[in-house]
Amino acid sequence: MLLVVAAAMVRGDQVLVQQRPEGTQMAGLWEFPGGKIEPGESPESALARELREELGIEVNPAAPVPLTFASAPLGGRHLLLLLYRLDSWQGTPEPHHANALRWADMATLRTLPMPPADLPFLGVLDALLGRQA
Repeated sequence: MLLVVAAAMVRGDQVLVQQRPEGTQMAGLWEFPGGKIEPGESPESALARELREELGIEVNPAAPVPLTFASAPLGGRHLLLLLYRLDSWQGTPEPHHANALRWADMATLRTLPMPPADLPFLGVLDALLGRQA
């Protein structure tokens, strides 16, 4: 089992996505920032650490709100991807481990090539962002 956390960083009606770098599995695809949960780490602490490493921002581990999850086979393992909503952070996101960052509304998100495990999140985000508009 591969446990991974990701953030739906919300700004108005947009969500931040990052493009996977060349030389990695699924290079060029757009995904929600996050990463693997290390042994002994809570999902929220893992998310704060990953966002610090990937985007150079600071996140209070109490700030992410559980939103939904996805479950999918991934090679010889099984991926459990936990998506959190994040409305507050400190700093300006920068692509430390990605080709690019992009703030995208739902119409744009639906046109971006994404990893299969991220696709189920679009319906949940559409409902969430639609209620905010």
